[in-house]
Amino acid sequence: MLPFFPQKFVWVFSKKYIAGESLDDAIRVSKDLNARGMKVTLDVLGEFITNLNQAEENEKEYLDLIDVAEKEQIDGNYSVKPTMFGLLLDKDVCYRNIREIVAKAAFYNNFVRVDMEDSQCIDLEIELFRKLKQEFPKNVGLVFQSYMKRTLNDIKGLMDVHSEETPLNYRLCKGIYVEHPDIAFKKYHEINQHFLEELEFMFQHKMYPGIATHDKPLINGAYQLIEKYNIPKEKYEFQMLYGVTPELRKSIIEKGHTMRVYVPFGKQWFGYSTRRLKENPKMANHIIKAIFVKG
Repeated sequence: MLPFFPQKFVWVFSKKYIAGESLDDAIRVSKDLNARGMKVTLDVLGEFITNLNQAEENEKEYLDLIDVAEKEQIDGNYSVKPTMFGLLLDKDVCYRNIREIVAKAAFYNNFVRVDMEDSQCIDLEIELFRKLKQEFPKNVGLVFQSYMKRTLNDIKGLMDVHSEETPLNYRLCKGIYVEHPDIAFKKYHEINQHFLEELEFMFQHKMYPGIATHDKPLINGAYQLIEKYNIPKEKYEFQMLYGVTPELRKSIIEKGHTMRVYVPFGKQWFGYSTRRLKENPKMANHIIKAIFVKG
């Protein structure tokens, strides 16, 4: 029913998870998080564009974002979704757009994370990352999703571009897209088991993982692996979504671990918000209370 709701109702839920519609909102939220000891990764909302003119507009928005964030001395980097730059329309155009963004970040000695999207995109996004990694070995990373059955093999398949001087930098998350059981694990404990197996592989091979989860058992499992392999605190980080489990986030910071918060913003907030709600239907109660109790 979500697509039929007035957007102002959905915004009651969304504003907890989104910095706002404007770049100014993103900078304000990022400065606040930085002041509280957290790094950020900035993300302009949008994906699965339908024409390449949108890709050019999105590239310009990111280039402006990087210039402003660097000027404002934000302690953070940037995340991009390749379908926002035409991945499924023209992969060469997509590469050129994202290459310009990575080059801009590299100019400031900064970093861009290539997000992983649904299964139709995985091979294309690995190919894109591999190409960018060759030119910008220290300025680009990738995301892997532990619920995909292929993930560990995909990580192993990129070992040829991994070195101690330029280690592979991955965000490891569970995954959010609806995939067929033939290609994706569905059971909670099964997904968690593979998450920790993949994280352990990354630690064993001296990669830099962004441990992206709000799940206490996974966080505790990560702590155990960090202790087992005696991983220095500058060789990994925890990552969380803006607005999600702030108390758990605080406890990780208090233990001395690096925390990076994913800060989404932009006018295309509705799709992102509805995905968050589908992931956590209990939020419907909060929306109803906000509408009827708070007016």
